Amino acid sequence: MAPHPNKDRALRLLIAAAAFAAVATLPAAAAPPDYRVTATIPLGGGERWDYVTYDPSSGLAYVAHGGEVTVADVAGRKVVGHIGPLPGGTHGIAVSHDTGTGFTDDGKAGVAAVFDLKSLTIETTVKTAEDADGILYDTASRHIYVVNGDSGTITAIDPKTNAVLATIAGGGGLEAGLSDGAGKLFVLGAEKAELLAVDTATNAVTAHTPLTGCEKPHGIAMDRASRRIFATCANRVMVVANADTGAILATLPIGGYSDGAAFDPVRKYAFSSNGDGTLTVVQEKDPATFVLLGNVTTAVTARTMDIDPKTGRLFLVAADVAKIDPPAQPGGRPHVTFVPGSTKLLILDPPMH
Repeated sequence: MAPHPNKDRALRLLIAAAAFAAVATLPAAAAPPDYRVTATIPLGGGERWDYVTYDPSSGLAYVAHGGEVTVADVAGRKVVGHIGPLPGGTHGIAVSHDTGTGFTDDGKAGVAAVFDLKSLTIETTVKTAEDADGILYDTASRHIYVVNGDSGTITAIDPKTNAVLATIAGGGGLEAGLSDGAGKLFVLGAEKAELLAVDTATNAVTAHTPLTGCEKPHGIAMDRASRRIFATCANRVMVVANADTGAILATLPIGGYSDGAAFDPVRKYAFSSNGDGTLTVVQEKDPATFVLLGNVTTAVTARTMDIDPKTGRLFLVAADVAKIDPPAQPGGRPHVTFVPGSTKLLILDPPMH
């Protein structure tokens, strides 16, 4: 797709590739857990991607990939379908098993696309706003929420009727978000480096909390049990915050060009997926103590991720870089060429116990 001029995630990814030889060195830490890439699923052409969403109920991984969503059967290690076309480019994916439908987006058109979970065909579209991006399913309200990044709004949708229930003003450019499963959304305010809390019963923003020490937050994860938020930031840190008070509890170094985060509720690990080819692992020893375990090698450009919360298996997306040409003008953006058809889903398994 033609990327939005103010939000070219693919370009950040490519700049990360250009800098892969200069990956940030983390301070001394304990040896990271022995996560390894145990399988790779080729996703085909279209070397532009964003979120990967894993659905534990079906065992399917949905990858926003080019102008469509590519659907992979994780157990079968194969692609089983495609959702599209969505010529303005896809970003987020969410699943509503209550209605048997899933939601993705066409960011340029500013719509959410509703698709049937069985046939993977698009049934209708719902108008949201320009730069429709991250998409969440809230288990408390059973509503879908579309984060419209550059528009700075959040669209609440009832998946039973596909009606827009509310358009929530975020007060600035937004990034990723999540549901706590108990009636709140937490959304990253990338423009103002803050954490927004949204009450899903009233669709009102209840808090704007500064993420002190964080520049341009992009990845978010949560330990629902301890009410801890993990935000990954462009200045190569992970900020840990109390979800209820907003208090910053820790700031830890991570790899470069992070665009995703995840939390393993069994092992109490928080992760940052970094475009420089690393996966930073942080351990939550208790709700007040967070320890950097180190970096696991993944693949250059693997900057977005999801997790199977039951098994701890991780899912990342990457592509091979063919060459990087310098900017045409000083201070401009480099031009990066991918190896055609090299986009792939990486599956990382946790260490055996």
